[in-house]
Amino acid sequence: MGRVIDIAVIGAGAIGRTHIDTLAGMPRFRLTSIVDPMPAGAVLAASLGIPCLLSAEALIDSGLARAAIVATPNETHLPVSEALLRAGIPVLLEKPVAESLASALRLIAIADETGLPLLIGHHRRHNPIIRAAHAAIHAGRIGDLVMATVTCSLAKPAGYFEAAWRRTPGAGGPLLINMVHEIDLLRHFFGEIAQVQAIASHARRGFAVEDTAAVNLSFVDGGIATLCISDTAVGPWAWDLTAAENPARFPAHPVTAHHYAGSKAGLSLPDLTLWEPKGEPDWTEKLRPTVLDVIQADPYERQLSHFADLMDGSGTPIVSVRDATANLIVLDAIRTAADTGQSVTVDLSPLESLSGTVFNNGMGP
Repeated sequence: MGRVIDIAVIGAGAIGRTHIDTLAGMPRFRLTSIVDPMPAGAVLAASLGIPCLLSAEALIDSGLARAAIVATPNETHLPVSEALLRAGIPVLLEKPVAESLASALRLIAIADETGLPLLIGHHRRHNPIIRAAHAAIHAGRIGDLVMATVTCSLAKPAGYFEAAWRRTPGAGGPLLINMVHEIDLLRHFFGEIAQVQAIASHARRGFAVEDTAAVNLSFVDGGIATLCISDTAVGPWAWDLTAAENPARFPAHPVTAHHYAGSKAGLSLPDLTLWEPKGEPDWTEKLRPTVLDVIQADPYERQLSHFADLMDGSGTPIVSVRDATANLIVLDAIRTAADTGQSVTVDLSPLESLSGTVFNNGMGP
């Protein structure tokens, strides 16, 4: 199992609490402190019998942790992670990697300079459902991607937006908070995105950030995808509401949210159903459904186990800071497309001058 790692969680909001709950069942880690300036963080820490510190600097000075999970608002990702990495503390950083491309590129440079593990928390990549889907797609089971449709209807309650950052451009909005997951998975399955088109609206909530968006993507290796997302639309058609990844927060409905149609077959998720023709594809013939084999496991636990392996010197990050920065570049292109009404080419050239791999098409350790 390896050594027990003393770890702190920085940010005791919803995702921070998910990590705290997950750590309770992880023998490779010992939660030693919470870092959060809000009273709720102190209350939570007291209930767990651990100290609550007010800043990353206080955590560093305390010597309480050899690793940290950073689950703070986006604009703090760079300064908090930089302080930790320069203090010799490896980081599991929640998505999105940063609030801007400039901050993400700076974080890449810091990670390269320190040489410490920096894992970006796109937890879905650790889900056995995603691993099985990736294996099937890259084994040629659906053939070449022709089209994909992804739906994300998340009717968030008014209380969710009491945190000002969730209403602030560069930090909030379903594109950055939620669609970044869908972009990451599509890149993971089908490679880099070439161009984007988008429409966004904030008509329902009236915030400065969007509440609804529709996006068209084309891929470098062929195929197109459409994504529709809203944090005000009612419906169960979203990964969070179908995949049972976090049952304490989200109910799981027996419907699908991702549909990939290829030249040979189709694949729906999260039910992992492969839809194959009996012979040559023919729309007048019934397709044969096969549910792909999968052994269920908690993706948050698997992500933390991977983080521990990285700290022990085993493997490379399944989602690196470069990979996560490519997601951010795609999101920037989507926002530009929505603002201008024009098709926008995805430009990954800011990453090309950097060493290291941008796109992790493998399954990792």
